[in-house]
Amino acid sequence: MLKISASSKNKRPSAKSSAGKPVRLGFIALSDCAPIVMAQELGLFKKHGVNVVLSREAGWATIRDKILYRELEAAHATAPMLFASTLGLGSVRTPCLTGLLLNLNGNGITLSEKLWRKGVRDGHSLREYVKSHGEPLVFGVVFPFSSHNFLLRQWLKSHDLIPGRDAQIAIVPPAQVFQNLKAGHLDGYCVGEPWNSVAVASRVGWCVASSADLAPRHPEKALMVRQDFAKSREDDHLGLIMALIESCRFCDAPENRERIAEVLAQPQYVNAPIQAIRAGLSGTFDFGHGRVEKFTDFHVFSRGDANEPLPHRAEWIISHLEDCGLLNGPVAEASLVAGEIFRRDIYHQALSRLSASQPSKTTTK
Repeated sequence: MLKISASSKNKRPSAKSSAGKPVRLGFIALSDCAPIVMAQELGLFKKHGVNVVLSREAGWATIRDKILYRELEAAHATAPMLFASTLGLGSVRTPCLTGLLLNLNGNGITLSEKLWRKGVRDGHSLREYVKSHGEPLVFGVVFPFSSHNFLLRQWLKSHDLIPGRDAQIAIVPPAQVFQNLKAGHLDGYCVGEPWNSVAVASRVGWCVASSADLAPRHPEKALMVRQDFAKSREDDHLGLIMALIESCRFCDAPENRERIAEVLAQPQYVNAPIQAIRAGLSGTFDFGHGRVEKFTDFHVFSRGDANEPLPHRAEWIISHLEDCGLLNGPVAEASLVAGEIFRRDIYHQALSRLSASQPSKTTTK
């Protein structure tokens, strides 16, 4: 039986630590929760003095609300969710921040087998199908404030399909999109793995595009905390980030991907067929109907500057919030608080502590 919580006896209490008080860390059943799950499985939270209790949640609205109302201290979150919560978009205005991006890329757009049987092969043929039938299709995205919503709308518009006119967009939790496609309630969806590969393996759908192609190295998930948690429990917050940096490095190594797939497939985590989880992690992705491509960057957990909450990634989010009509105020307001949400200083502080904690390498003659 795998443990879901860990505690530390080595943590020294400080003014900014809660002396072993649990940090409730929420996650969604997706392949990109891997850094969180593996940090727990590898004992990295405990190593860095943080007593973490994992909590699998049903959807992104639940994650947001539990952070806002202090039922979770930290969470696996869509990166745009931090801007929405801080700006009060769709929820009570609550200042939140991230000192760590958990991954880049990781999503796909899946269409139904019915559309394939009707002759749809790509965005161009989908447009022709919609025009000839005269009725809008229904697509699922996992949350309004998500890259999935941004990417699907961008892809539709690039093929002269107007959201709201040619395609209705419904909000469906990640683990439910496949069943809704199978039941015929959706014509397609944009979601993170493994829920594209589950549809492909079940021959219920096929993947028409990956987010690595649509918006290479786009910001995907972030470690979300309230700003007051980051201040009042600074040591715990930095310990979380240190553990997750190590875990992201572990998850990015190709030789570890099979072990990760085995762990994620378990019921308490993603609870999906290991073949589907493996598809997005193995480096070879099956889009369906004979299209198989090599991908070194379907999921990017650590390489390069993947974990750093850089300004241009905040700008990408803000521009899409504006394009989707999701900003209540001017872009300038969102840009003004971007540096308070994407905290490079906290990331570098944790990185510095992590480097200092590593055993020094010595050479022998």
